[in-house]
Amino acid sequence: MGLSLIIVYFKWKFLKTNDPHYNKATHFWMRIFALNFAMGVVTGIPMEFQFGTNWAKFSELTGGIIGQTLAMEGMFSFFLESSFLGMFLFGEKILGHRWHFVTGLLICLGSWASGFLIIATHSWMQHPVGYEMLANGKFVLTNFSALFTNEWLWPSYLHNQMASMVTSSFVVAGIGAFYILLNKNVSYGKLFLKTGVVFGLISSIIVAMPTGDLLAKNVVKHQPVTFAAMEGIFHTEKKGAEIVLIGQPDVKDKKLDNKIAVPNVLSFLTYGNWDTEVKGLDQFAIDKHPTNISGLYYAYHIMVGLGTLFIGVMLLAAFQLTRNKLFQTKWLLCAFMFLMPFPYIANITGWYTAELGRQPWLVYDLLRTADGASPTVSSGNTLFTLMGFVGLYALLGMLFAILVGKIIYHGPEPVKK
Repeated sequence: MGLSLIIVYFKWKFLKTNDPHYNKATHFWMRIFALNFAMGVVTGIPMEFQFGTNWAKFSELTGGIIGQTLAMEGMFSFFLESSFLGMFLFGEKILGHRWHFVTGLLICLGSWASGFLIIATHSWMQHPVGYEMLANGKFVLTNFSALFTNEWLWPSYLHNQMASMVTSSFVVAGIGAFYILLNKNVSYGKLFLKTGVVFGLISSIIVAMPTGDLLAKNVVKHQPVTFAAMEGIFHTEKKGAEIVLIGQPDVKDKKLDNKIAVPNVLSFLTYGNWDTEVKGLDQFAIDKHPTNISGLYYAYHIMVGLGTLFIGVMLLAAFQLTRNKLFQTKWLLCAFMFLMPFPYIANITGWYTAELGRQPWLVYDLLRTADGASPTVSSGNTLFTLMGFVGLYALLGMLFAILVGKIIYHGPEPVKK
């Protein structure tokens, strides 16, 4: 999703400047985008089928609500994105540059709309609104607009989209650094690196403030037990809560080992007051606690730690860029290449935080995960299909890496010998 916006930017710059470098950059990245899109299709469609296979009871009970947004995502956003992708890839000569730009913009809008509708589904599971529960346990939608005005939705969506921008920015900047260090396609390397730093600096800051902050405040307001587990607060801190930088949760003894913490900062970040009480896990019934407190704690802190690192690297790179020294700072170029996989890790741990934090609920505080599974699907069947998908996706992942590697090796244009 983030890459689609960068591609639109390159095409727009070509229309403004008529510099062929921007158009060739567009072609280069749209080939990589197309491969990512193909991988998204073969991984995303089986996930939607799992609503009917592995989560039949969940689908039966909540289909009247989540079916709305998921159907809209497939019918409107996905079709919009996929319909214009072929035109964007192969229709430039027929369409002309202006209409080629329009098709790219529609692809971008389609991908971002897909994200919005999927996050709308997820947000309803985190904070259900606009529903009525019937006597048979089924949920029915009573207020369609509530799905899209859910206070959980917009912070989650913008946080997710900016995280996607951070990922794309580091990949674009990392490949740019690779070309500069290799002394190959250097003009494109400088263009990619500069673009990645500008987009990356803006998005990495927005991921933290305001979107991450607003999302954390939603967790405090609607899922306080989740917030306590995320921060490793086993006992209520009545006179202000410390923020833990490093620590290992000991769930059995209800404490954090080897912690490094800053007093009262968490209370200030959460409530704007240094001495405000923050509830611990001891204030909630055991059956309401997240089922994997350690996993939730580590996922959250890895995400936050990497996000902080990204801001620092992008600030430093932007500073060097303003001094016209970024392209000569080899250690920073190497750092961009090294960091390319880490936004993916941050995104995965971010989703781990969201999903582990909601447990033991599928629909928070209304439908438990154990009550949403398909009653006729055995654990053996689930394990067998999981192993099959893992093997298939590993194979596809290797093929994807080889194809992307070839695109990067050849570069935006052939190197003159």
